[in-house]
Amino acid sequence: MNTVVTSKEEILRTSRELIQRQGWSAVNIRSVAAACGVSVGSIYNYFDSKAALVGATVESVWCEIFRRPEDRTVFQDTQACITWMYGRMEYGCKVYPGFFNLHSLAFMRGDKSDGKRRMQQTWQHILEGLCSVLKQDSKVRPDAFTEQFTAEQFAGVLFSLMLSALLRQDYDPSAVLEIIRRTLY
Repeated sequence: MNTVVTSKEEILRTSRELIQRQGWSAVNIRSVAAACGVSVGSIYNYFDSKAALVGATVESVWCEIFRRPEDRTVFQDTQACITWMYGRMEYGCKVYPGFFNLHSLAFMRGDKSDGKRRMQQTWQHILEGLCSVLKQDSKVRPDAFTEQFTAEQFAGVLFSLMLSALLRQDYDPSAVLEIIRRTLY
């Protein structure tokens, strides 16, 4: 058996593949080591616990699902961005069945603070991206946002709708797009 892992990314890629093939419970130090063809100690060189491995894997799944598209125009138009995000959510559910619902439960059994921190970082990144798109979208009426109704608040509403869609596994953004049209344009 190999004793050297090529990289941390290789371990994370293998962990994602295990989730895709065998589900969430397949990710542990021993199964990842076996799938990588390395010793258990090699995995511990990169991750000091199963919770650290799982946390990093979750973060890498989020990054894969919401990897920036090559077409940068997606982030210049709110409707195009929302359509893209719903498509990525659908992709995530197909490639990683149950991921969105189950990964937070896995953290409840392990290192709660690290899991919660990683999830909040990812969500904050998505919220900041939505705000950025809302602020640069040339179709948004100049008076759409006020001190009482900010782009940040509206991004929060959009994000809440997206989280609800994830729970329902409803990847049709048409209702959200209609809200955007009626509220901002």
